[in-house]
Amino acid sequence: MTPLYARHKRTTLAIATAVAAGALLATGMTTGASAESQAAPTAKPALPGAQIQLSASARTSLIQEAQAATPETADEIGLGAKEKLVVRDVTQDADGTLHTRYERTYDGLPVLGGDLVVHESASGKTEGVTKATKATIKVASLKPIITTAKAEQQALTAAKAAGSDKTEADNAPRKVIWAANGTPTLAYETVVGGLQEDGTPNELHVITDAATGAKLYEYQGIETGTGKSQYSGTVTLGTTLSGSSYQLTDTSRGSHKTYGLNRATSGTGTLFTDADDTWGTGVASSSGTDQTAAVDAAHGAQTTWDFYKNTFGRNGIKNNGVAAYSRVHYGNAYVNAFWSDSCFCMTYGDGTGNTKPLTSLDVAGHEMTHGVTANTAGLTYSGESGGLNEATSDIFGTAVEFYAANSSDVGDYLIGEKIDIRGNGTPLRYMDQPSKDGASANYWSSTLKNLDVHYSSGPANHFYYLLSEGSGAKTINGVSYNSPTYNGSTVTGIGRDKANQIWYKALTQYMTSTTTYAGARTATLSAASALYGSTSTEYAAVAAAWSAVNVA
Repeated sequence: MTPLYARHKRTTLAIATAVAAGALLATGMTTGASAESQAAPTAKPALPGAQIQLSASARTSLIQEAQAATPETADEIGLGAKEKLVVRDVTQDADGTLHTRYERTYDGLPVLGGDLVVHESASGKTEGVTKATKATIKVASLKPIITTAKAEQQALTAAKAAGSDKTEADNAPRKVIWAANGTPTLAYETVVGGLQEDGTPNELHVITDAATGAKLYEYQGIETGTGKSQYSGTVTLGTTLSGSSYQLTDTSRGSHKTYGLNRATSGTGTLFTDADDTWGTGVASSSGTDQTAAVDAAHGAQTTWDFYKNTFGRNGIKNNGVAAYSRVHYGNAYVNAFWSDSCFCMTYGDGTGNTKPLTSLDVAGHEMTHGVTANTAGLTYSGESGGLNEATSDIFGTAVEFYAANSSDVGDYLIGEKIDIRGNGTPLRYMDQPSKDGASANYWSSTLKNLDVHYSSGPANHFYYLLSEGSGAKTINGVSYNSPTYNGSTVTGIGRDKANQIWYKALTQYMTSTTTYAGARTATLSAASALYGSTSTEYAAVAAAWSAVNVA
């Protein structure tokens, strides 16, 4: 799971199909059947390298074909006899190029950090392979020396340091091959639940060397991070009539549902219902059943769905037409929001005094994007890959806000400016100059991997701003920015739309679970080359923007 922002003991904040008939145009709000996907031109790829939207049947067929051919593919790309491939996803470009993402096993054990993407031309020729690790997967023995009990104890100790009071792991440690860094090693993966110190659910993954008992790695699985809404004004919602009441279920967008936890910290919660299809008041109350937070969460989910579909042709988080669900009113005065792969859901706290719910549009886009990342590149939530994971959510959370074109929450390059977590009116993060939050890095350095992922996201956020808007002082939608560069260069932006296309293609086709900042530069250059050509202005701008944040 990934929370919206970081916690320093734990106070410093930084943030991670038709609708049923009977919909009404109620006082100040529109709901129900009129809440179809936001009007926007469906993405029509004009460029050979742009992704196309596959039908569900076409995508399934391609996945099945790729899975049937995995023995031949493994042999063609030079994998060993004990290695097998498992297809995770397939995407296709307008020119027919296929990008097939695989997980890997070794002698039946999952290989963590063994994921890869095979790029195949329309004629069926393998054009290249992007691997999470270049190491040859081979271990001397699959017989562990230490006991599972020792691995579990190590994981429990690490979880306790994060605030968990669990006395046993969620499941018995499982044997894996750890290949995300260093020499591939037989290891145990242990997952510990409970709650972190600030109330965020804990889903700590600890990797232990099965021979020596040394801790190899750890990362969090929790990724923080009409009705009248609190942040977006009066909005259109998708609802469903069930019997004599309306449910906050949007069947036009994968049947997304919005639930209330009423201060609980577990479970699905209670589906929001209403007698007259008129939702919320526009002002949050301290009630654990208040509808206004639910309106913002539902609006955020539907706008993010529409953004991905109309911009990239992506049909939901998993690209399979099925929605995640949202939970609001988590905990008591919980000042965070998070995405969880295990429940496939977004969860929002109500903030200080239970009156500042973390349900603004950019936060909703941020959390849902964690789901997209988990189902594409799978960027591990630690070190540089974790910073890129967080930055991806900030990038597309920002893009969702601009896409919505809502006068109550205009698009900007500020993260979480509406939710006022610090209580002084300042945003959580600044994309033009990340260090303005007091903790994020403007530029890459060799120590960046040691920062919390919400702060190591800074250089990638800065890159995105520079690529979109360029360096120097400017005012956009009434907000003043002044973006510096590491090398003193002047960067000319190519526009947010092109920057979005480049980052999305890089994420879905060229990044893997272990991608670093140097790898992100390579991935985005590959994406820019495929979309616009290696001699294009866009390609040069990508290179210039990375150099400007000290990634060369």
